[in-house]
Amino acid sequence: MGSDNWVVPALTPRPRKITFGEMRSSGSTGILVYCGDYRCSHSIAMSADQWGNDVRLSDIESRFVCKDCGKRGADIRPHFAAASMGTSA
Repeated sequence: MGSDNWVVPALTPRPRKITFGEMRSSGSTGILVYCGDYRCSHSIAMSADQWGNDVRLSDIESRFVCKDCGKRGADIRPHFAAASMGTSA
């Protein structure tokens, strides 16, 4: 088998996510950070105060390293408050 029999698939770029400014305007002030390894499933909730409004959530995903499994990369999502049911009197 020669080396010309190998095909290297092109990497699919990660989708661009909303900015922290857009997230804050939607009412969220925190983020949920999920480990990039689906087998690990470690996650944390944290404040988003340290990032400016022009930074995209997708811009910082590669900077995270899981403290449980050591994998670099994360899936970051806005952390919205839990919905409340019913009405208050």
